[in-house]
Parts: sequence; structure tokens; C-alpha cells
Amino acid sequence: MKMGSSNTAPADHLDADRLYRDHAEFVARFLLRLGANGQDVPDLLQEVFLVAHRRGGFTPGRAKPTTWLAEISFRVLSDRRKKIRRKLEDADTESVSMAPSRRGTPGDDAERRQALARVQQALDMLTPEKRAVFVLFELEGESCEAIAKGLEIPVGTVYSRLHSARKDFTKAHARLTGEPVPASTKPNKKKKRAGRGTPPPGGAGSPTSGNDDDVVMGAGV
Repeated sequence: MKMGSSNTAPADHLDADRLYRDHAEFVARFLLRLGANGQDVPDLLQEVFLVAHRRGGFTPGRAKPTTWLAEISFRVLSDRRKKIRRKLEDADTESVSMAPSRRGTPGDDAERRQALARVQQALDMLTPEKRAVFVLFELEGESCEAIAKGLEIPVGTVYSRLHSARKDFTKAHARLTGEPVPASTKPNKKKKRAGRGTPPPGGAGSPTSGNDDDVVMGAGV
């Protein structure tokens, strides 16, 4: 994916070509977790980086490259849905995990696919705005501050959406698995990990690592 670049760009500036090389996998994974149909991802991916090119690439300072691209991805997918009125239930659950799966027996693989499908169904029940914040924080490990800068929303809004999304996700997943809906979906407080940010009291609870978070790990993924 070759695009022209400016000769006057700062040394730390990332043009669309460099962004694509470094973050195409992240963008594809993010689009899938937002509910994009797997067969549509290549076209969406190209559109995301075309927008990045039109914006002149990424210059450090405002946000991280990943959260900056996440904002573009969210808007590109939202625009696509408005045009074709696609329902979130059409998401390709087989393609959610871009990373190689752990080795295991066929039974283990089938159980993991079922767990991924339930997670995707629970994600489908979140509003697009909550879903974007939830995926970036819980699954991609981004900090609340980085999400706020990338999506260009107040950090308090990130805390609020994350808190609400966690509750909605936990309840939705419990219904899908037939388990009792928890009386409280407030996450367990754990020690703060550097760089993630801590929501204020009454907010989303103490952040934890994207791959180790109780909300997602409790879903069996």
C-alpha cells in the first residue's frame, strides 16, 4: 500500500505507508471486534489508511498511533453501516482473534471458538460508542487517557462508557451462557498497572491488563 509522503514532514511524523506497516493488524482486529464482517475488512482497512493519508499522516503529541487510527476506524465503519444499514449480528466471529491460537485438542479448539462466539455476541449488544471504548481498554490494553485523546472525547466520558460497557457486557454474557446475572458487575480492585490510568471513585473501577482482565477472562477467552 504505497502512498506519497511530504518531504517537509517532521522526523517523528508517521506517513500512511509506515502506519500501515506498523498497525494494519491492529486496525483489522479492531474493526472485527467492532462487528465488521470479515469479508469487508480488506476494503475497510484500505479506507482507514486512505483517510490517514488524507489527514497527512500521524504526528506524535495528540494521541498514540493506535488510538488515532481507532478513531478513524470507528468513523469509517459507522459511515459504512449508515450506507448499507448492516446489523451488528452479521459480525464474523470466526475471525475475531488475529493472533495464532494456543495449541490444544480439537475439543479445546471447539470450546475456544464457542467462547469467542459468545464474547462477540455480547459485544454486539453494546452501543458502538461503548463498544469502541471497551475493546480498546479491555482487549487492546490502551489507557483511558490514550483512548480519550484518540477518540477526541473527555477522559470522564471514557470512564463512564467503560463502566457502563462492563456492566452491559457482563450481563449479556451471563445471559448467553445461562449463568445467573451478577448482582453487581463492579470489577475487583487490583493494583494499578503503569500507564493504564485509574478511573475516579464511582467510575469504571481499577483498570487491568487487556489480556488478563476479569471481565474478558471470565468469559472464557
